[in-house]
Amino acid sequence: MSGPTVTEDAYSRLISLLDGADARYRLIHHAPEGRTDLASRLRGHRLEQAAKCLVIRVGLGKKHRRYVLTVVPGDRRADLDRVRGLYDGTDAAFAARDVAERLAGSVSGSIMPFSFDPGLDLLVDPDLLGHEEIFFNAARLDRSVALRTGDYLRLADPRIEPVADVPLPTAV
Repeated sequence: MSGPTVTEDAYSRLISLLDGADARYRLIHHAPEGRTDLASRLRGHRLEQAAKCLVIRVGLGKKHRRYVLTVVPGDRRADLDRVRGLYDGTDAAFAARDVAERLAGSVSGSIMPFSFDPGLDLLVDPDLLGHEEIFFNAARLDRSVALRTGDYLRLADPRIEPVADVPLPTAV
C-alpha cells in the first residue's frame, strides 16, 4: 500500500494552514481543469482575480540558480526580464516541469500561490492583490480556493513586486 501523493500532502498542508489561521476561504469543487482561463469560468469569477502561478528559474551565474514561484493575475503573463532583474540574474526561464512540480508539491496547473519549500521564493504582482478575494487551484485540478486577499497576505507573506506584463486584450 502506498502513502499519500505529493499533491495530497500539499492540499492537506494548505487546508491545515487556512483552518489553523482562521482564514476566510471557500472550497470550490469543479471539473478537473488546470488552465487559468477555463478554471476561472468553472469557478465563476473574473479572470484577473485568478492567481496564475508559474515557477521560474533565474540563473545567477555559471552553476547557481534560484527558483521563484511567480504569481500574476490570470489575465496577465509573467515578465521574465523583470523577474531576472529583481534577482540580478543572468537569465530567466520557466522551470522544467518536473522541477516546478517537485518544488511546488503539485502537478502543473494546480500549483498554488504558497511556497512550502525553502528553495522556492514567493513573488506576487501587486495587481492581483487589489481584489477582495483571490482564486486558485488548491494543489488539485478538481478543487479550488476562494481566499480573502488580506488572509492570503498574512499567511503567505510574499515579496510584492510588479512582475506582470500588460493585461491581455479581451474580446468585446
